[in-house]
Amino acid sequence: MNHKQLFLVSLLFFILSGCDKEVERLDDYLVEIATVQKENATYRFKLDNNRILIPEEIKNYSGNDGQRVILRYVPLKDNNIRIINISNIFTAGIQHEGYPEKYSDDPVKILSVWVGSDYLNLILEIEYHSVPHGVALLRNNSSTSVDLYFSHSRNNDPRGYPQTMHASFSLKDLHSLSNTFPVPFRLFINTHSGMREFWFELK
Repeated sequence: MNHKQLFLVSLLFFILSGCDKEVERLDDYLVEIATVQKENATYRFKLDNNRILIPEEIKNYSGNDGQRVILRYVPLKDNNIRIINISNIFTAGIQHEGYPEKYSDDPVKILSVWVGSDYLNLILEIEYHSVPHGVALLRNNSSTSVDLYFSHSRNNDPRGYPQTMHASFSLKDLHSLSNTFPVPFRLFINTHSGMREFWFELK
């Protein structure tokens, strides 16, 4: 047996012997968007289906009441959970003044957009380098229907790399604009292929 064959045999033996080691398995966990409910130092997390999750412990988090988050957690008994990670989402409301003078149409790539509970949720892809981008949800008050425009400004950010951005906007103000439910509204988002229009209903 030459040295090359000996090396291959030794390598095979090393691989096979290494397979006997049991791999440590991570706990199964869920990922969901939730709203922070904070009372004094107590935290709860409300899912969009109105289910309230109760963490067994909170470490290194100090979000405000009403903050939207991406929640990674391990389900326990009943509604108790063990938190793996909490990431804040950009959270804001509708701006009823400022359209069109404050509107910016820098394009984005739409990954997902939906209405959950009383929130408009967006997952977008933007090109980010180093300067924070500006986003807002503006209402066109001159329209006879409820028309909302997603405003995105690069703020002269240099060309960079694709980044995923989450945003969540409260739609609670729309309840006062109609005597009937659900409340229909249109959403406009400028993309790299032109303006996209979405029809939604707030239930």
